[in-house]
Amino acid sequence: MPRARRPHATSGRPWRGDGGSVVAEFAVALPAIVIVLALGIGALGATARGVRLQDAVSDAARLAARGESADRVHAVVAAAVDDATATIEHRDDIVCITARAPVAVLTLTATGCALAGGG
Repeated sequence: MPRARRPHATSGRPWRGDGGSVVAEFAVALPAIVIVLALGIGALGATARGVRLQDAVSDAARLAARGESADRVHAVVAAAVDDATATIEHRDDIVCITARAPVAVLTLTATGCALAGGG
């Protein structure tokens, strides 16, 4: 009976397999995984900053509607979000505050309004 040949045998040595390909595939996939994680963390940070900005604008609009000074209104927005700027606009008996804050390559904008004279 003839002897069976080993699959993938070359020059008398057994076939080594593709064990090293896992390392190569991981090395290729790792940068993509890091980029996706970084983008996800950045998106979460931008969302949290946007929520803080919206809360600050709402508080600032209520303060402006009660007649607080413009400096106090700007201070509320600046204290909540670093590098945020706010503008105050009076529309009939409504006071609106619009704030902008930079986030990486974007600029977040939030607007809050309140009825003037509220106490």
